[in-house]
Amino acid sequence: MKKLLILCLMVIFTGCSSSDSEATVAPTTTGQDPVNQPGENGEQGSSDASWSIPVDEVYDGGPGKDGIPALIDPHFTTADTYLEDSDLVIGFKSGNIVRAYPHIVLDWHEIVNDKLLEEAIAITYCPLTGTGIGWNRNINRAETTFGVSGLLYNTNLIPYDRATGSNWSQILNECVNGELKGQKIAFYSMVETNWGTWKKLYPETEVLSLNTGFSRPYGTSPYGDYATNNDRFLFPVAKDERLPLKERVHAITFEDQARVYRFVHFGPGNNIIRENIAGTEYLIVGNQDFIVSYALDVTQTELDFKYVLENSNILLTDQENNKWDVFGVAVEGPRTGETFGNARSFMGYWFSIPAFYETSIYGN
Repeated sequence: MKKLLILCLMVIFTGCSSSDSEATVAPTTTGQDPVNQPGENGEQGSSDASWSIPVDEVYDGGPGKDGIPALIDPHFTTADTYLEDSDLVIGFKSGNIVRAYPHIVLDWHEIVNDKLLEEAIAITYCPLTGTGIGWNRNINRAETTFGVSGLLYNTNLIPYDRATGSNWSQILNECVNGELKGQKIAFYSMVETNWGTWKKLYPETEVLSLNTGFSRPYGTSPYGDYATNNDRFLFPVAKDERLPLKERVHAITFEDQARVYRFVHFGPGNNIIRENIAGTEYLIVGNQDFIVSYALDVTQTELDFKYVLENSNILLTDQENNKWDVFGVAVEGPRTGETFGNARSFMGYWFSIPAFYETSIYGN
């Protein structure tokens, strides 16, 4: 018999076609593993050749495929908008275009398929793991969009691409089922911070509009106190007790490992960490509002960086008089236009990192 998982969600909304539609409320939903078949003795199997992850750990989240509607070609508004300074946003910059994607909208849609200049990007966000990651929507030289499959692995979002129908693990950044199985996704660097900080960094920013075409109570979490309740989980997941389970941390991933940095590691006079991890030198910069990280090339490792963030988006200077912004781009000085390397890093709840990677904690 397939195993059943009874979920006690506050509310789950099925996709509506317009903002005038009434959402369907499901206070309790039965989730079922839809991909694993019983073994010969009626026991759950743990593998399936079509999946690269344990199929008996892939759960049906409840709403079904596209039941949580991803956004395509979204609308944007100005910085004078609906957000409180404490609201978290995911920021992205392409050329002169700067955009913010608030958690309070992502909570209800999880994926935003956007395009900035020539960069086709999918903002993927999982409310259950608190992970926001930017993906390149060009796969095998063809542009696609991503949707929400309705499936979860280690309580984390599994998007699917509409070109092939393949399923991808968000935190692994890899296709785990379908014709693209085993393929990695190209990764964009993002900055996650609160709205008050972001609008100071980029006052000209555009903000994802509430005019989504769907009727949702934006600003109210569909999962109640899940984000702040360390004891509340909706699906089975390994719980590493080294840190509070839902502490927000910054993770750098490399192969099957991860290195985690906490906000407590940063403060006045202690805003820069440099570490060599698996042969690459990383620069991790933080304060109490955000943590970002970069991979340095050989010439950049020779630079001595100074943290200078005040009332602009200039984060660092160096002995060559270069000025680097929060996205790791030299905007002034002899290296103007040069960028730091992508660190393949993201923010998320602590428990979600060791669920996928062999994880070490800076300072431990």
